[in-house]
Amino acid sequence: MSQDQDDGTTFGDALPKEMARVRDHILPRYVEIGPAGMFGAAMIRANLDAAARALASGDVVAMIAAYRSLQECMG
Repeated sequence: MSQDQDDGTTFGDALPKEMARVRDHILPRYVEIGPAGMFGAAMIRANLDAAARALASGDVVAMIAAYRSLQECMG
């Protein structure tokens, strides 16, 4: 979600979608690589954990940071 985009989506909506994208599509690719992908998978899991904590706490600043970190996860 870019800052110039206003489609009515909130971080409370966008963050879980981004978490699902990373968890369901990106993380499995790193796991499939095997031992060479484990460091990347561990970093992705840490980002997912941080996003879950931010979402649960309702901390908007932490949610934004988590969202941006997850957006950087490429597969």
